[in-house]
Amino acid sequence: MMRPSTFFFLIRRGIRNLGKHWAMTFVCILSLSVCMTLNTFASLAEVNVDSMVNYLGSQNETVVYLDPECDDATAQAVGEKLAAMPGVTNVQFVSKQDVLNTYRNYMEDYSSLWDEFENDNPFKANYRVSIADLSQMESMSKQMQAIQGVYSVTAPVEMTNVFVQVQRSVTKVGRGIVLVLMVVSIITVGSTIRLSVFARRREIEIMKYVGATNGLVTLPFVVEGLAMGLISGVLTAAISLGGYSYMVQASDGLGGVWEMIMGQALVPVSAVWSTIIPYSLIGGAVVGGLGSMFSIRKHLNV
Repeated sequence: MMRPSTFFFLIRRGIRNLGKHWAMTFVCILSLSVCMTLNTFASLAEVNVDSMVNYLGSQNETVVYLDPECDDATAQAVGEKLAAMPGVTNVQFVSKQDVLNTYRNYMEDYSSLWDEFENDNPFKANYRVSIADLSQMESMSKQMQAIQGVYSVTAPVEMTNVFVQVQRSVTKVGRGIVLVLMVVSIITVGSTIRLSVFARRREIEIMKYVGATNGLVTLPFVVEGLAMGLISGVLTAAISLGGYSYMVQASDGLGGVWEMIMGQALVPVSAVWSTIIPYSLIGGAVVGGLGSMFSIRKHLNV
């Protein structure tokens, strides 16, 4: 079993190796930071697209029109059945009078024209239904249509399918980019450590010949990789949060179409910083450690 003094000695040695090979260390940290920053922004793009799709989905409610001949008890029963359906997040009743008042407000200059409909209201009472999973809108619309007392169901199925396809495509592309950049990051760290190992291959061979265990030889290099990964993680978190904060502030002034699409600015920094910081630090440490272990493994067989 390794003594504590030996363990801390090897850790200090791994940290000192960063300075001995400062040029390679700098290149590795810079390369890893770039890869991880791109990774982070790919993930942020995915988060914001999810937010956009969810917002647009909440604005495209399914409208369930009631049969004009149904009584109050039937209308109430329809509402209860709609609310009990799995995946339904909100059900709002809109009476015939509410619909008439809405149109009256839209055309305030011609509101007198709508007085004729007060005693002969042509509109239908309806329920506005919000669905959690937009991909289920089409199938759920058919279930709603089958409820007794329902006259018709209007749902923006085609538009919703477009939103869902965009969301899925961005998710696939984002995850693909994350995977590729993660592999590139491991290779980058591994290449740097491999050069360091190659420069000290004679030293490693001598250590193995005099009886040093694989753990004694490997630990300094793993510490070196972990240190580079953690430094890269700190840089990644700082760059990502700084750049994203600027983007959020810039998006506040876009207004117009942007607000119509997103409903707000980008997802606020306060909602993502608690994920970005640990992701950057843990991701950097894991990539650095794995890159080191893969690089030194073949040099241990002496």
